[in-house]
Amino acid sequence: MAKHEAIKNGVIFPVGEKNPYGQYFIGQSYYQSLVADPAVKVGVGNVTFEPGCRNNWHIHHGGYQILLVTGGEGWFQREGEKAQLLKAGDTVVIHGGVKHWHGATKHSWFSHVAITEGTHEWLEPVDEETYNKL
Repeated sequence: MAKHEAIKNGVIFPVGEKNPYGQYFIGQSYYQSLVADPAVKVGVGNVTFEPGCRNNWHIHHGGYQILLVTGGEGWFQREGEKAQLLKAGDTVVIHGGVKHWHGATKHSWFSHVAITEGTHEWLEPVDEETYNKL
């Protein structure tokens, strides 16, 4: 049994449907839009990752991203820096133009609210060797 398995039923917000950006993830993630008002310049969504799931390296252009961790255990890494273990209550601010990735640990579900302004540039997957060393 995976750690924090109750997260698959939602923590604060619903888990949502399979992530529409799933082609940019290794493993399964789920997405629930929380704010999708065209008059608001930021997108706000709940992202839930199954154990071992992570997104590709990516960059936000013309804005930023803020992650509010709501449950489980996950990883966040900026290019050229050591990966950071994330747990419920942690926050991460990612400035525009910074290459990074985030996702679940190998044995735990993980959930965060992502507040994003700007556009994504999806890049290469996080290689297995790098991920497995964490």
